[in-house]
Amino acid sequence: METSHREDQQRATQRRRRELLEAADRVVLRDGPGASMNAIAAEAGITKPILYRHFGDKGGLYRALAVRHTDALLSGLRAALDAPTGRRERVEKTLDTYLAAIEARPQVYRFLMHPADEGQPAEQSFDVGRHSAPLLRRMGEELAVVIAERVDLGPDGAELARVWGHGIVGMMHAAGDWWLRERPCPRGQLVSHLADLLWGRLAVSGDLAGGPGF
Repeated sequence: METSHREDQQRATQRRRRELLEAADRVVLRDGPGASMNAIAAEAGITKPILYRHFGDKGGLYRALAVRHTDALLSGLRAALDAPTGRRERVEKTLDTYLAAIEARPQVYRFLMHPADEGQPAEQSFDVGRHSAPLLRRMGEELAVVIAERVDLGPDGAELARVWGHGIVGMMHAAGDWWLRERPCPRGQLVSHLADLLWGRLAVSGDLAGGPGF
């Protein structure tokens, strides 16, 4: 009976947390990097101390939102990487999936990568690098696993896959950030240019036996 009550409490807490994250999403979509804890609490119909009780501080809320959106993005990237097409098309689809995601929700992207400090003193400001770097590292490691599973890179394959995984994520992030700000060309053209850049050794490496290939 006591265990069942505890489980009910945990489910209720998880459900409330999801509701608060959905409220935070709505504010982020409206306000972008300027989304404040006050605005999120108001959107959720609660006081700021209650929001802090669930997430600790803005950093805690940021991390929860980041996991939510990174999980969705990684799911899309995995689907693109597993598409039953040729290697070049799969690379282009993966690049396009990332760029389409940040283009569709630019305010969310800017909140995650360029959050405002809400006018706090420098020593109390929100450290974007400390929080955004783990997201990029996670994406790099995920991509490295996929590359290692699908491409024959020889005896140093594991190391090379990690280098490529983090390198590709860094390229996508830097190029996507610049493109989102300046829009120098259509998304499809950027995808083609980036795929051309990648089309070096990757194009001539053999596929591992038993897999669909990268």
